[in-house]
Amino acid sequence: MRRNRRKSRVSQVPVASEVQQLTLAEQLRNNLHEFIVRTGLETLDELLESERTAICGQPYARDPERGAIRGGHTRGELVMGGRRVSVSRPRARTNEGHEALLPSWNRFSNEDPLHQRALEQMVVGVSTRRYGRSLEETPTEISTRGTSKSAVSRRFVATTTAKFRAWMARDLSAIRLVCVMMDGITYADHVVLVALGFDVDGKKHVLGLWEGATENSVACKGLLNNLRDRGLNTERSLLFVIDGSKALRRAILDIFGKRALIQRCRVHKRRNVREHLPIELHASVKSALSEAYSVQDATRAEQLLKNLARRLETDHPSAAESVLEGLEETLTVKKLGLTANIERIFSTTNAIENLNGRGRDITRRVKRWRGGSMVVRWMATAMNEAGKTFRRIQGYRDLHRLSRALEENDKKLGIIDDRQQVA
Repeated sequence: MRRNRRKSRVSQVPVASEVQQLTLAEQLRNNLHEFIVRTGLETLDELLESERTAICGQPYARDPERGAIRGGHTRGELVMGGRRVSVSRPRARTNEGHEALLPSWNRFSNEDPLHQRALEQMVVGVSTRRYGRSLEETPTEISTRGTSKSAVSRRFVATTTAKFRAWMARDLSAIRLVCVMMDGITYADHVVLVALGFDVDGKKHVLGLWEGATENSVACKGLLNNLRDRGLNTERSLLFVIDGSKALRRAILDIFGKRALIQRCRVHKRRNVREHLPIELHASVKSALSEAYSVQDATRAEQLLKNLARRLETDHPSAAESVLEGLEETLTVKKLGLTANIERIFSTTNAIENLNGRGRDITRRVKRWRGGSMVVRWMATAMNEAGKTFRRIQGYRDLHRLSRALEENDKKLGIIDDRQQVA
């Protein structure tokens, strides 16, 4: 019994020691942060004072050649740790009576990282009300401001507005595109159309977005016209991948005509056919569609789809009609002689669906949308953030086949490549 009691006493010692160590570590962390803040402010004060001495000379020393005189101190503000802090600023006046600017103060006060800090906090999911809580604490004797909900909101609106305008004014003429995916995402009463481009090197580019009340032809043309005004070449053949929207299809054909090779998303096609069928037929029809889309020969795939439509025609005519509707456009990429990897990527809108999903993740904290301008600002911010994680598509080295297929379509239409003409 004595041995057991002795063991239990010994086992309790490390537990108490761990608690003490954690408490000490927390105190050290807080003290270290306060030490760094105070040391930084003291260093700044010494730097400013040395610059004042350089133009005013040593205090209480006679110097007839000095360019300015000391003017005491005044309160100023600088940005530190995501907030504005009040600091004492040394002053100096020129012999003519004007304020002498200290180089360091001029540089530090002109830099305003608060706008970018507010943007980053909003993107990672910090609400404007909790912005202040997300920052490191400052010593109590330091006066701070700029962390209120309204202040953070104003900075976020100003930053996103400026970034959106610059983003929507980018020149696209240098991007050699081979494919454009287009899709819409709904926020409250607003629909935002998004265009995602793929260049010949397999890199993805968010080309632009357009807000409208619905995904209609006018909004779709607005987006395409904006892309054209910014350098998108509408006189060359281009592959478009869409979800089956008639408005998108109409707008693309109105602007590109026969130069547009339209691929309908096969995932949406399967979903549309399934909605016209009873549950017990879902698996078999899905298998038949997958079999047709997996064969390499486009003619054979088309025949398999037509056979499926004939089998469904008697008992499920709506499903049969859905299979046949836009059938050829679900096989567009199969007719271009692409590799299996490239065909898989460009036969669905999965890439842009994932992009829109990223947009929903970033905007999920918004509870109330106040107009279309707010919607496009947030969406542009989300698209820009998503673009930072873009990678090349799998099998990008085989995209030359798609590029060659687009050139062949140009030749059929009698379009001469400017580069070949110059050569």
